[in-house]
Amino acid sequence: MRAYADNDYPADHKPDWKVIAGLWPYLTEFRGRVIFALSLLVLAKLATVATPIALKYIVDYLDQNRGADMVLWIPVWLVVAYGTLRFGSTLFNELRDAVFARVAERAMRRVSLRVFRHLHQRELAFHLDRKTGGLARDIERGTNGISFLLRFTLFNIVPTALEILMVSGILLVVFNITYVLAIAVAVVVYVVFSIRVTEWRTRFVREANARDNQSNSRAVDSLLNYETVKYFNNERYEAECYDRDLEDWEQARLKNRLSLATLNAGQALIIGLALIVIMAMAVREVANGEITLGDFTMINAYLIQLFIPLNALGFVYREIRQSLVNVERLFKLLGDEPVIVDKSNAPALSVQQGEIRFEQVRFAYRPDRPILRGVSFTIPAGHTVAVVGASGAGKSTLARLLFRFFDVNEGRICIDGQDIREVTQDSLRSAIGVVPQDTVLFNDTLYRNLAYGRPGATEEEVHRAARMAHLEHFIRSLPDGYDTRVGERGLKLSGGEKQRVAIARVLLKNPPLLILDEATSSLDSLSEQSILSALKEISRQRTTLVIAHRLSTIRDADTILVMDGGEIVESGNHDALLARDGHYAQLWQQQHQTRSAD
Repeated sequence: MRAYADNDYPADHKPDWKVIAGLWPYLTEFRGRVIFALSLLVLAKLATVATPIALKYIVDYLDQNRGADMVLWIPVWLVVAYGTLRFGSTLFNELRDAVFARVAERAMRRVSLRVFRHLHQRELAFHLDRKTGGLARDIERGTNGISFLLRFTLFNIVPTALEILMVSGILLVVFNITYVLAIAVAVVVYVVFSIRVTEWRTRFVREANARDNQSNSRAVDSLLNYETVKYFNNERYEAECYDRDLEDWEQARLKNRLSLATLNAGQALIIGLALIVIMAMAVREVANGEITLGDFTMINAYLIQLFIPLNALGFVYREIRQSLVNVERLFKLLGDEPVIVDKSNAPALSVQQGEIRFEQVRFAYRPDRPILRGVSFTIPAGHTVAVVGASGAGKSTLARLLFRFFDVNEGRICIDGQDIREVTQDSLRSAIGVVPQDTVLFNDTLYRNLAYGRPGATEEEVHRAARMAHLEHFIRSLPDGYDTRVGERGLKLSGGEKQRVAIARVLLKNPPLLILDEATSSLDSLSEQSILSALKEISRQRTTLVIAHRLSTIRDADTILVMDGGEIVESGNHDALLARDGHYAQLWQQQHQTRSAD
């Protein structure tokens, strides 16, 4: 699925109005609340429609009793009724919103959680290809779009249509059909004009949004690269580029404003002409004595009540149209099924010994570029097997396949004789601990990042894991200790400190199987030795697969596999491979010479 941004979503894309039907499950969860909210909506509209009638009787009573002895309590009670109806209309609308709030907010919550879970179920390939910014905007706009559609479809379009029908019925019964026809013609012309002009000006709205995004991106990018700008004395150049973007934004905004003025002026013209025609009809009938002054007032009040909600039709239509597109994207995202799924009634993985076996495994990320070509090897229970080789040989792919980020194309991977495709992903990943090459931390406290290895762990267990990972001394040196915030992606910590956090997490998780994926490749020699001692501690009594770049880190491995071109070309321990004077010996010699030169 492609996540479109404001400025690259196809302008000719038409929203699918069937999307509204997909919102029905979110209404049925609180069916009683929805029915109650709709009842309050009807009561609010009845009060609104009855208000001009009360006003009519006030005016008629005052007009007919002008200059005569007047019974004071009658107009007083009519005024009280008029005020009560106005208050009732507002009260019922507010109660309606309060009752329906739970429905809309729960719908947003349900969808957000559903999308969140769905994204975590998606395969690694999806997350490698995604545009995080566009994906986040799709989720945000989609959930907000659901709330907007629920509210405005039920509480703007439906009430307006209901009010038009009620008013038309009253005018038809009390007066004559010409008023109904005049209002119907005005409403149809108004709606058609608003929809057509809104469709026309949508491109200007999109263009303004695109130029706004472009200018903001330029400003943010320039400020984030403040030091680079200073290094090359390019302040003036950056300002000129930003001003060009702002000029484009200014022109786009101008077009947007002018098109909006056209829409508003056209709507006002239609309303004005409708008022002139209908009020002229009423004036003629008042002059002929066919209707009273109160009737005239009632007709005027009804026209005002009808055209106030219609006045926002252009905005409402545009927003509903955009919300439909946003919700459609969100439902499309939810409709894309994960590639890696559990088989029906798959059992949980049972780890008795912890033997790992790759059997004639073939795999390719793309059909035209094979990565693994019939790889077979076994890691006996409790042993450590290291895999080395040049970049692109397929080392890290072995770890990804074992963790089932991807499924093999041919062959199989077994743990204690169980094909990992036949067991649940949850049980498989619970049994494997990973110390990755690049440890990414959450922007939270050090304690919470450590406890992430097992969120239910006690404080003492977290502290013990930190001690075993040789983090205790470092944490004590921090002013805030375990409450120190590590920053975005853990950037406030050094590479070695982040690696120790990763090791502590795995110790806390305490899995029977372990993957060390180039866990020391980015560290200096001093940090490397400290990390290696911690790694030896956690790999003791565990079946361990080590993906290594620095050969010095895997000298003590039980078996070393040398990969080249997606195949295992050598295997044995460190001394035996050196004696063979093959691929491994060449790699060792190259790294030894590089270190000596450094």
